[in-house]
Amino acid sequence: MASLPPMCHRPPGVARARRPLAYSRKVEISEIDSGPSWAPQACTLPTAQRPLRAAEFARLLASVQHIERRQPTWLHLDLDPSPRTAGQAAELAMAETACCSFFTFTLTASDGRLALDISVPAAHAAVLDALAGQAVTAAGLDS
Repeated sequence: MASLPPMCHRPPGVARARRPLAYSRKVEISEIDSGPSWAPQACTLPTAQRPLRAAEFARLLASVQHIERRQPTWLHLDLDPSPRTAGQAAELAMAETACCSFFTFTLTASDGRLALDISVPAAHAAVLDALAGQAVTAAGLDS
């Protein structure tokens, strides 16, 4: 008798799919960890605005369906392929490059898929490590 794959946990009312489903929810400011920030010294975003930016990242990262990391300076995220998520990703990329110019974001919408590639110089690989960790946690891919 062939063994069945383990059951995955899904939010109530979400049907089983071939690919993992992502869901998002509104993230409250009170839910953001106020511990050590992963924002680098090079970031020009005022400290008071950093929790808001972290919340924006948390909302976007909750839509991650797959993460790929082949190099320390490159992160690939497959996102929920919706127009709303594409808009969120584009707005966040523009806002983030205004304060952290070392980031390079490439948003690709093709063949019903949405991907965000993020790259940084080697000196900022630790920032990308932290962002990748946040993506795994926010998307629930660590369980």
